[in-house]
Amino acid sequence: MQGNRGTIGQKHWYEHVPKSGETSQGGKVTILWNQQVQTDRTIPNNKPDIIIRDNEKGVRMLTDVAISEDRNVIKKEAEKILKYKDFTIEMQRTWNIKTKVLPVTIGATGTISTSFRKYVSNIPGKHEVKELQKRAISGTAHILRKELM
Repeated sequence: MQGNRGTIGQKHWYEHVPKSGETSQGGKVTILWNQQVQTDRTIPNNKPDIIIRDNEKGVRMLTDVAISEDRNVIKKEAEKILKYKDFTIEMQRTWNIKTKVLPVTIGATGTISTSFRKYVSNIPGKHEVKELQKRAISGTAHILRKELM
């Protein structure tokens, strides 16, 4: 849904407000944004940032996004995986579907872990790591400019 310079319909990519759920053409992939998922047992962390449902492969990808301090990128990634461990097990048990946790964590100045490319490659579609890093850096610069004014 993105063009070269932003999101279709908006002047800037950061103005885009996603729908709570969207299915790709052909119904191959469904993306749920900020949706709480009910399971048989009560699980405290049952609302990841993005749930990607690959209908062809029968896989659910729980994606949690974070921009952290550069020195905490690996720690934050591990926290995200651990945070959704019980939820992943419960989803697999309840619905008998394969579930993966994909922590998308970038440092404030663009630092990424060695596992980052592997996680991003699991997300359907084309994703350029350099573009993700540029967006993290520009967000950091925006915050700094705002604080210094």
